[in-house]
Amino acid sequence: MSAASTPVAAKGLPHAGDEHRLSVAGGLAALSLDALASVAYGPEAIVLVLALAGGAGLGFTIPVTLTIAALLAVLTFSYRQVIAAFPEGGGAYGVARTHLGRRAGLVAGASLIIDYVLNVAVSVAAGVAALTSAFPALLPYTVWLCLVVLALVTAVNLRGIAHSARVFVAPTAIYVGAILLVVVTGLVRAEPATVVQHAEQAQNLRTVGALLLLKAFANGCASLTGVEAIANAVPSFRKPRIRRAQNAELALGALLAVMLIGVAALIEKFAIAPVDGVTVLAQVTRASLGDGALFYLVQFSTVVLLALAANTSFGGLPPLARLLATDNNLPHLFALRADRHVHRYGIAFLTITSAALLIAAGGDMNLLVPLFAIGVFVGFTLSQAGMVRHWIIDRPAGWRWRAGLNGFGALLTLVAAVVVTISKFTEGGWLIVVALPLMVLAMEWVNRSYTRIGERLELGTTPAPPRPHRSHVVVPIHAVNRLSHDALAAALSLGDRVTAVNVTHPEEETIARAFVEDWERWHPDVELVQLFDAHRRLDTPLVDYLAKVPEPHVFVLIAEVEPEHAWQRMLQNQRGAVLARALRRRTDAVVCRMRFRIGAPA
Repeated sequence: MSAASTPVAAKGLPHAGDEHRLSVAGGLAALSLDALASVAYGPEAIVLVLALAGGAGLGFTIPVTLTIAALLAVLTFSYRQVIAAFPEGGGAYGVARTHLGRRAGLVAGASLIIDYVLNVAVSVAAGVAALTSAFPALLPYTVWLCLVVLALVTAVNLRGIAHSARVFVAPTAIYVGAILLVVVTGLVRAEPATVVQHAEQAQNLRTVGALLLLKAFANGCASLTGVEAIANAVPSFRKPRIRRAQNAELALGALLAVMLIGVAALIEKFAIAPVDGVTVLAQVTRASLGDGALFYLVQFSTVVLLALAANTSFGGLPPLARLLATDNNLPHLFALRADRHVHRYGIAFLTITSAALLIAAGGDMNLLVPLFAIGVFVGFTLSQAGMVRHWIIDRPAGWRWRAGLNGFGALLTLVAAVVVTISKFTEGGWLIVVALPLMVLAMEWVNRSYTRIGERLELGTTPAPPRPHRSHVVVPIHAVNRLSHDALAAALSLGDRVTAVNVTHPEEETIARAFVEDWERWHPDVELVQLFDAHRRLDTPLVDYLAKVPEPHVFVLIAEVEPEHAWQRMLQNQRGAVLARALRRRTDAVVCRMRFRIGAPA
């Protein structure tokens, strides 16, 4: 799962003192959940494709997994280089923006956003799949369970509960221990009778076909999500930070490789094939440990870890969105923090888009996993390519082999990205292919819009000292009452000239005359202008009047009643909202909406 380029916030870790920073074990627990949790769906993604060729296809589970493990090894050592070169945190967005240009940074940022959304959807769906595998009676409620889990994770994050490495250590240790127990127990069990004897690999390869193997590889590459997360959060480690982060990266790669290869070996040993309503990991666990308490321990630990893995996106996407908004690539509201110091709009976006994906996929993780790897490998490729340029420019000792390693990693991930995209294009991959450039274009448009606004505001220049100007305050008046009194009193304190404007219909002479009589009886010493409109419009007569006002600075003060209770809003005529919207769109006047609270003292 790709993370933001901000150092600590990339995985939701708060900025803290050294005593709260991460050890190797803590960093592994707090920053590697996406990668470790992928064991729950990565091997199944491989099996789903290979099963199309029957037993001969399943015989390639280990070779395909070993290929993915080899790519994992290259990425692990490549990101150790990223850690050394970017000790402040080297996310794909930051590396690409720094060394490949702003547009490459936008592509990396867009791929990260897609990855965060898919991480939530896939993790939630996989967690619910593990739960329904243990309790099949819940299977009909899959979508609702997914939405409930998503709502719980969202609620926790909206409350601004700080993430701590200590919270992650126990469930991570239990999960890793449970998976390793499954692998070791399954491998030592003497049950060769369940093994399907396949023909020679060469003959099988002709039967299965290279295209099917490529599709299996593409599916299984979803297991590589999160490999770069540690490199994005180097500052959150204890000193010496670089060495600890590199050791955590190496431990992650080793653990993930062992678990993936171990599960693949058990899939072949026990001839596991896809079964509706039961995950491959659940089948492997049952074959290895039986149906006892240990089976449920594995399932529950998987559910918990997948929920925590989904939670990391809520810690990662809002800070990434804040960074993109700070660079004027997203609306600035994504940079706003709520009273609990959470980026509410980023959380809302993540929840809504993830919920839409879960509903569209019917909560089926196997429909979502193939979409995962495309954005992941785009980020991998840009990050590694940026590192190659970094080594070439800086040329430290040993820069050639460092550039070669990152270049080899970029080449492999680029090939993987192309393979994944082509093989999964008709199975939903087109959605990512379309969404990625559209997001980049949208961010370009936002950036251009902010640039134009900045030019109009003359940002970066010191303006002339402010001087007072004569101003004209226009107050729409509909009746003589306390609201009109307060509005005119406020207007008289704001401007040099105040005009009350009353808009009425030509045929309502009696009402118009009664208003004038009330006005003269009140005698507020304010000029009154009465406008007539045959179409009973409120906004157009006022807009036309303002166009003829000679003063360059015009304020329109709209007085409105603020209801005592929220339900009373339905009793309002919304006249103020209509006027404000029209005036802001069609005039240069400064619109002020004054609230009169019911029940306020006179």
